Amino acid sequence: MNFENKVVIVTGAAGGIGKEVVRKLANGQAKVVLVDLNEDAIKAVQAELGLTEENSLAVKADVSNEESVKNYVTQTISKFGRIDGFVNNAGVEGPAKTIEEITEEDFNFVYGINVKGVLFGLKYVLPIMKEQKSGSIVNTSSVAGLIGSPSMVLYNSSKHAVMGINKVAALEAAAFNVRVNAVNPGVINTQMMRNIESKVAPGAAEAAQAAYNDAVPMKRYGEPEEVANVIAFLLSDEASYVSSSSYTVDGALYNV
Repeated sequence: MNFENKVVIVTGAAGGIGKEVVRKLANGQAKVVLVDLNEDAIKAVQAELGLTEENSLAVKADVSNEESVKNYVTQTISKFGRIDGFVNNAGVEGPAKTIEEITEEDFNFVYGINVKGVLFGLKYVLPIMKEQKSGSIVNTSSVAGLIGSPSMVLYNSSKHAVMGINKVAALEAAAFNVRVNAVNPGVINTQMMRNIESKVAPGAAEAAQAAYNDAVPMKRYGEPEEVANVIAFLLSDEASYVSSSSYTVDGALYNV
């Protein structure tokens, strides 16, 4: 896919899916803004992918903080002058606890990143795209945003919230030729899944991984680049009439 001269922001750019999205965009000649709380990690991604000051920008940001979100958008406009794509991808899995065990601190942490981060990103990116009369946004939800999972109430409910935000944003943006879609990854071979495996089955992470693997009809974990391929399509001009949609990337795990 050709992204030549397109400017795309990717949050959570140091993570498994985020990094592969950056790789895909860079291969398509995009100018990429890498946003993550771990500044060293995104600079390492820049170096690994051979990105330069001319075609990339690394910005440290806490997406749960509105001023921090506003800053990465401001820096993008200052350097590149426009925003053509936005991958609203930063997220955390949170604790594996039953509802009665959840603390306010747990709630604020997960919802701060998974919900406020998505909402604030849209708050500051959408006005720019509306003024341009063009743009594509992809919000990363999860199959967890479509189902329930015991002991994962904060992750599941926060990803349900992303699905609702996605629908509203798409409707508000459509008249301005701005598209908003969501992806719902299933079990993907990333550090987040390693964290989930160890949390839901302390001391038996390998058994948890085998159980997740067996639950997938395709009988394997997905790879980050398989999610990145779908995100890239949604960002591209080839998806010019696709908005307010959600795409599961899950090997047929979610099937209703």
